[in-house]
Amino acid sequence: MRYVRSVTVTPADAPDAGRVVLLTTSHRVAPGLLSWPAWQLLREADRVLCADGAHPQLPYLREAGIAVEEASPTAQELLDACAGGRTVAVVATGEGEPALTDGLARLAGSGRVTMPDLELLPASYDLPGARLLDLVQVMDRIRLDCPWSSQQSHKGLAKYAIEEAYELVEAIEEGDRTELREELGDVLLQVVFHARIAEEDPEAPFSVDDVAGGIVAKLIHRHPHVFGDETAETPADVKAHWLRTKAQEKRRTSVTEGVPLGQPGLALAAKLASRVRTAGLDVPLPAGQGIGYELLAMAVRAEAEGVDPEAALRGAARAYRDAVRGIEGVEETAAQQEEEEDETD
Repeated sequence: MRYVRSVTVTPADAPDAGRVVLLTTSHRVAPGLLSWPAWQLLREADRVLCADGAHPQLPYLREAGIAVEEASPTAQELLDACAGGRTVAVVATGEGEPALTDGLARLAGSGRVTMPDLELLPASYDLPGARLLDLVQVMDRIRLDCPWSSQQSHKGLAKYAIEEAYELVEAIEEGDRTELREELGDVLLQVVFHARIAEEDPEAPFSVDDVAGGIVAKLIHRHPHVFGDETAETPADVKAHWLRTKAQEKRRTSVTEGVPLGQPGLALAAKLASRVRTAGLDVPLPAGQGIGYELLAMAVRAEAEGVDPEAALRGAARAYRDAVRGIEGVEETAAQQEEEEDETD
């Protein structure tokens, strides 16, 4: 743990102005789970102050024998409390103590007072993924208080899940990092929203924790080379593990079982072809005339060659769009030139 310290230099004969330590904590970590330097400070401080009498840390601090005063001192009062070399710890509320720190900054800038040592000590840190807790809380509030969100159902939201998934794919293919981050958030929102609605089901409710727990268990089971005793040296080994464990879990009666028929046509055709090829089956394409059968044959060929037909078609469509825009730009320029020539005639 390293202190972030801002020290005011004072003359050698100046009295000891003491020390002020602002103690910050994360509301995403269980109260009482503080760092060792934080506990040391709290035990050694001459006074411990907290402006919020309902601060979640207070019961745990008092249980540990820390005398916490519910007080909201001004900057000058805090300086007076530190006089004589005393240490005052301030348990921060919310996003800190901006009024207090601004007041201390003004006093320091005046040059008329001897300032104490000012320190910031983070007492607890967010773990990776901690902001997901914020998302769950915000979704709870929206579900309860928003007239639109409170009326939504799984079926009503289904179209948005598809739309957000497509926008995510577009951000990936365009290579736009800013859009990628935003679209990932939109997809995550759909997951949390559906999980929140599922909590209200009277017959088979489940929560976002159940969703997360289920995928964690699935990932561990399907990665025995990571969490178990099996080994995998290549991506092909990993895929073999995955398919084997998936087959054991699903116990399907057909290789086509579980393929969602509602997905885009090219993706559907490629998925079916992948299942057939992986199973080692020799299934001839159905005989038929027309564009549908031609597209099916092309999708099967693309899958066999390791090409995603949906992505390939989207790439070609983007090139076509750019060509259209190029022609439109040329025609618009020509039209403008014609207008300018007419005006000069």
